[in-house]
Amino acid sequence: MNFFVTAGNTQSLIDRVRCVTNIFSGRTGASVARTAWGRGHTVTLATSNPEVLAEFGVNPRDPGERFTVLPYRTFDDLAVIMQTQLRATAFDVVCHSAAVSDYLPAGTFTPNPGTFYNARTNQWEGAPAALTEQKAGKIKSSEPELWLRLVRAPKLIDRVRHPWGFAGLLVKFKLEVGLNDTELVEVAEASRQQSDADLMVANTLDGASHWAFVGPIRNQYERVPRRELPDRLLLAIEDRFQERAQNHG
Repeated sequence: MNFFVTAGNTQSLIDRVRCVTNIFSGRTGASVARTAWGRGHTVTLATSNPEVLAEFGVNPRDPGERFTVLPYRTFDDLAVIMQTQLRATAFDVVCHSAAVSDYLPAGTFTPNPGTFYNARTNQWEGAPAALTEQKAGKIKSSEPELWLRLVRAPKLIDRVRHPWGFAGLLVKFKLEVGLNDTELVEVAEASRQQSDADLMVANTLDGASHWAFVGPIRNQYERVPRRELPDRLLLAIEDRFQERAQNHG
């Protein structure tokens, strides 16, 4: 099969030297890509941290035949790569494990002189509240405080089917905080259906280094130890691919 895998975190720029991002490294996506490649599949990996591949025995600068690495940095970088690749290449599988920004900066502001926000009372004080947008390439560090406006980012995985036209196997990844197993599986399955994904990998922040749920496999979600996740996921993908081939045969 021909795999397209996303991994890592996206940066959303505040100015030319500062950004909003998250804590994720791309190790999960890199391990899935390495496992798929090791099982004989062709892999294209879009990742913000190519160096992580070295942990899995792959040289990011020269990964070998059937393995392509596409580095990215920002949310926009990843969006362009995904759109370009999915519209131009006949992939069989998309594994979208990148931790994509949910919100994007839409302006950075400073209170006007004589205006300040009292965090203790949650009220503006001084002159009539007013903010001025800062548009410098590097906002001055002498500003007493900055106000960052964030707006909802588009869900890239919800563009995979339409408008980008991918009709193969789609694997979605979901991370939640503070949910028990039953709640996590319920949220994961609803999210899978929303994106028209075939398989879902779901875990919690506290459990991410130890286990994940994968499903639906035989109409249920299986709790998989972290060290087994890449192999178990690949088996589920290969089984689903064979089922599709038989049904369309």
